[in-house]
Amino acid sequence: QVQLVESGGGLVQAGGSLRLSCAASGRTSSTYAMGWFRQAPGKERKFVASINWSSSEIYYTDSVKGRFTISRDNAKNTVYLQMNSLKPEDTAVYICAANERYITTRALAYDYWGQGTQVTVSS
Repeated sequence: QVQLVESGGGLVQAGGSLRLSCAASGRTSSTYAMGWFRQAPGKERKFVASINWSSSEIYYTDSVKGRFTISRDNAKNTVYLQMNSLKPEDTAVYICAANERYITTRALAYDYWGQGTQVTVSS
């Protein structure tokens, strides 16, 4: 019912910036909360940031606070992740997710997932 497609990943040097986008289609009213997660090879999928429908609730994992900014444009059915001051430890597949009813940091609670976009930060 909801399709999520990420874009904007790529290769960047440490200290650089990338802006990820996640476009939702289908039943976009089912995207009350949107989140970004990331997964490095051999690692668990981890929470990065989340935002509710009205942008009145926003959460970040501690390691990205002050560097990453999540935002959304409901008219465009798109959520963004602006990533600044990137570090090699940020290297991962970044995955967009949507929750129909509430905002949460727990991956298992999300209802829809994109396929991910690779972000690689070199030193």
